[in-house]
Amino acid sequence: MNKLKYILWIICLINTAIICAQEREFSIHTIAFYNLENLFDTEDDPTIFDESSPIMELAENRSEVYAMKIKNMSRVISDIGFEKTGNAPAILGVSEIENRAVLEDIINDTLLIKYDYAIVHFDSPDRRGIDVGLIYQKNLFTPISTSNHTLYLKDELKGTPIYTRDQLVVSGLLQGDLIHIIVNHWPSRRGGETKSNPKRMAAATLNKHIIDSLQSIDPYAKIIIMGDFNDDPTNSSFKTVLKTQKKKSKVGLKGIYNPMEQLYSDGFGTTAYRDKWSLFDQILISKPLLETDFSVYRYYKAGIFNAQYLITKTGTYKGYPFRSFGYEGFTNGYSDHFPVYIYVIREK
Repeated sequence: MNKLKYILWIICLINTAIICAQEREFSIHTIAFYNLENLFDTEDDPTIFDESSPIMELAENRSEVYAMKIKNMSRVISDIGFEKTGNAPAILGVSEIENRAVLEDIINDTLLIKYDYAIVHFDSPDRRGIDVGLIYQKNLFTPISTSNHTLYLKDELKGTPIYTRDQLVVSGLLQGDLIHIIVNHWPSRRGGETKSNPKRMAAATLNKHIIDSLQSIDPYAKIIIMGDFNDDPTNSSFKTVLKTQKKKSKVGLKGIYNPMEQLYSDGFGTTAYRDKWSLFDQILISKPLLETDFSVYRYYKAGIFNAQYLITKTGTYKGYPFRSFGYEGFTNGYSDHFPVYIYVIREK
């Protein structure tokens, strides 16, 4: 009889816990990153080397191609996280954009204009003129500080400067919660992974300096680091310089958790080359976003947005991201990278 009472008591406790869990309600938002693959406008800018961009290389129909490219990018952005949140991303970092104007065209597209996005953008010294940027829904996020940080590199043989993308820092309030976002597009692997590695190590060092500066002001700073890093989660730029952790339990107070590392271990990627997948597009977070007090926004889940329409269906590159430009010009595709995202949640 006592045993039966004990079992009934346990069942009662379990049912009570389930009911309480079901009664909890959360606000949820998507924070994402997307490499927009050569989003250049149709006008020649004499101050940068944009004439080599795929759109500028087209002999005709540039305006039509540009309009389709904008529409395609807007479609993807409107879909990221929508299934879970019923909303487009609250905040989206982007790379491979030529200027602020192309972002203005995106946020004013018919698919996105209802979300009332605003823009944070600085011109980078990159030789090709490609920048990083950030868009955000004005009713959800309020920037209070923005800055760009130049990565200084030199050609080892010539001693001349190498111009690349700045790192963008945006601090602001997500419905009253202070978060800091760093948007990156680290140097490419042109010339080979080994030869180009010092450039990304330098980019990681600059990134670490920014993180340290934020944490020196507030050790509990909620920091989100996103971008196309041109490195995988297990490369030394992450493991040695940023000291990222694969497991939440290993993250110290000022440590960085990389939820994309498990995805990489599981065989997932965001871009492919010569039948090899890489997970260059990542979102990392600082320890305070991992806490279990959901009275403020906390990390919930990370993912890769690889909807079927973003995947090449036939040919040599079947299964790869359905990119915008190929050897024959515009494909009416999207990007050679899949977007990545995290969800953050807060109890109502």
